[in-house]
Amino acid sequence: MFLFFAGLFLIIAILYILVPPFFGPPSVPTRHERIRKALQLADLQPDEVLYDLGAGDGRVLVIAAKEFGAQAVGVEIGPVQCAVSWGKALWNKISSKVRVEARNFYHADLSNADVVFAYLTSDQAGRLQEKLKRELKSGARVVTVAFNFPDWEHTSLDRENLIFLYKK
Repeated sequence: MFLFFAGLFLIIAILYILVPPFFGPPSVPTRHERIRKALQLADLQPDEVLYDLGAGDGRVLVIAAKEFGAQAVGVEIGPVQCAVSWGKALWNKISSKVRVEARNFYHADLSNADVVFAYLTSDQAGRLQEKLKRELKSGARVVTVAFNFPDWEHTSLDRENLIFLYKK
């Protein structure tokens, strides 16, 4: 029985580590306070729809739903990360306000988003910028952490935390 659980744990650990890098950089969580500042900068309102691209362990989803009252959608390619995100939503009793999509965020439909949260790399900015330009509704906001879109003018900037806000 021990070998079964040890093997299962090993498989989960391998999936957690190896799946996301095939589609981009590995998951690197950001601090909770930095997330709060980003969502405040985006002026996230109750019942607005927030999409977290590359949701990782779901910390943005939990903060958006629990503290801001938003409907939070996480788009994450890693199956273990999706399970962790969903587990955190259940644990925090906000599962009715959180949805997790197991997919590459370049294939997700973002037309319903009021706010998009992205903590990615500059290498992904160009491709994502085009997708957002095509899909987001007028008035939608995009908040990025640690990277900016080279062809867009940000409407607000938190220099200390390197958070950029864009409005469509």
